[in-house]
Amino acid sequence: MELAALLLVDSRFPGGGHAHSGGLEEAVSRRLVTDEATLRGFLLGRLRTAGALAAVFAAAAARAPDLAALLELDVELDARTPSPAQRRASRAQGRGIARAARRAWPSERLEELLRAEPRPHHPVLTGLLVGDPGDAARVIAYQSASGPATAAIRLLGLDPFGVNAVLAGLADDLGAVVADAVARAADPPAGLPAPGSTGLDLMAEAHDRHHQEEVRLFVS
Repeated sequence: MELAALLLVDSRFPGGGHAHSGGLEEAVSRRLVTDEATLRGFLLGRLRTAGALAAVFAAAAARAPDLAALLELDVELDARTPSPAQRRASRAQGRGIARAARRAWPSERLEELLRAEPRPHHPVLTGLLVGDPGDAARVIAYQSASGPATAAIRLLGLDPFGVNAVLAGLADDLGAVVADAVARAADPPAGLPAPGSTGLDLMAEAHDRHHQEEVRLFVS
């Protein structure tokens, strides 16, 4: 993997990802996730739905030849994200990464995108920054699981070694998601797949309402 991809998956990268639990906080509040076994089920489900969707768009963005293609991908990803709360979370993370990226990897192409869309979707911006479809898909797929996994340690006090083992156990599933994303990356944006999870959408909306009513640890 290129250095840009490694930096983006590093938890120390100042992109604001630490503020998002990927729906885990709401799942914990409903006692749907209580231990390592239920955490694995949640992560696997998220990887195969929201993670797979984001990964294919990141891979496609890495192949995008120009600004028009990136903006088309941004619009198509918006259409495949029915939850307004999830759309806001993705764009908030994209904006957070953009602030750090302007210092780390300044480029006219990045500025061109941000002039046209100041809050691009997280996977689209990641694809632009990484540049390689496989690496871009791998970054996004990994983050779709690693973000909630880290949140589980804070929310449930789970053993970090055990949570790390849960993540390691998803290697084959993550590899399959990445391979599928790369295989579809050259498809026309309107024809890209749209895997989704109604459960994650509903929990994102519920968390957004609860976050407005009371202090929550995570924004999403």
